[in-house]
Amino acid sequence: METDSYRHKGMRRALIKILQEKGIRDPRVLAAIEAVPRHYFFEKAFLEQAYQDKAFPIGEGQTISQPYTVAFQTELLNLKPTDKVLEIGTGSGYQCSVLLQLTPHVYTIEYNRVLYEKALLFFKKYGLKPHTFHGDGSEGLPAYAPYDKIIVTAGAPGVPKSLVRQLNVGGSLVIPVGNEKSQKMMRITQVEQNEFTKEAFSSFKFVPLLGKSGWEREM
Repeated sequence: METDSYRHKGMRRALIKILQEKGIRDPRVLAAIEAVPRHYFFEKAFLEQAYQDKAFPIGEGQTISQPYTVAFQTELLNLKPTDKVLEIGTGSGYQCSVLLQLTPHVYTIEYNRVLYEKALLFFKKYGLKPHTFHGDGSEGLPAYAPYDKIIVTAGAPGVPKSLVRQLNVGGSLVIPVGNEKSQKMMRITQVEQNEFTKEAFSSFKFVPLLGKSGWEREM
C-alpha cells in the first residue's frame, strides 16, 4: 500500500491552487481532487509528475488525464450524492476515483482489457467499489440505464445516440467531440422526454473513443 504523506498532501494543495487559478470554482470538485492521491497512479520514479497539471502515459496508448481536464469535466457534471453516473473509459481509474468522492453510484466501462484488469486491481487495493465493466463504452451500458449523468473520457467523432438514450430526464452527458487532434467539450442535457439542450465549452485533446459509436477499432 502506498503512503500518502504530508509532502504528498502539500503537493495536492498546490495543485488545487493551480486549478482555482484556471477557473475551477466548485468546492466539492476541488475537495474531491484534493482527496484522491494522484501519485497512487504513478510509479515512484515519477512522483514529481503526479502533481503537475499534465496528462501522463499509462501504457496501451492511453493517458491519465490532466487534473484540470478531470476537474473541468467533473464540474460540468454538477454531481449530487444521489446521482447515478456512467463513466465511459475507466483508464487508470483516476477520474473514477474522483467521481466516487461525490457519489457512490458510479458505473465505469473500459474498452481495453489490459487497462480494465489493472483498474480492477487498483480499486480492490484501495477499497473502492465502483461497478466495473469491460466492453464497448461508446454504446454505453444499457443494461443499467438510465443514468443521471454520463461522462466520456475519450474524444468522439460525434455524440453517440446510444448514450443520449441512456439519460434520465434532467440528466446530462459530458463528452469531448471533434477529430482525433482536437475536441470541443459538449454538455447535452435532456430537459424533457426527447427534448435536449446542447452547450459547447473549451477545446481539449483526448485519446480517441474506440468502438462502434466512436472511432472503429478491433477489440
